[in-house]
Amino acid sequence: MNKEIIYAIENQKVIEFYYDGELRVVEPHCYGETTAGNEGLRAFQIGGYSSTGKFGWKMYDLGKADDITVTEDHFDGPRPGYQRGDKGMSEIYVEL
Repeated sequence: MNKEIIYAIENQKVIEFYYDGELRVVEPHCYGETTAGNEGLRAFQIGGYSSTGKFGWKMYDLGKADDITVTEDHFDGPRPGYQRGDKGMSEIYVEL
């Protein structure tokens, strides 16, 4: 388990990381093991690169993430559309 991600969710801190070589800036909401068996993060992307050109809700396979950094930026809580008990996770380590 990544203690930085747990800290970021518990303290509502924005995180940055490189995913497939491109910077992503996200508000982390749910961290755990996905139904595919990967370490995963459900987050609301607010900045950085997006292959679709759109920000919003994304599920990240953390096996593809590098240089995860917790920023000093705070977010105000769950974004609209967030539901606890993410169905994409088989085990949840921490969630908002």
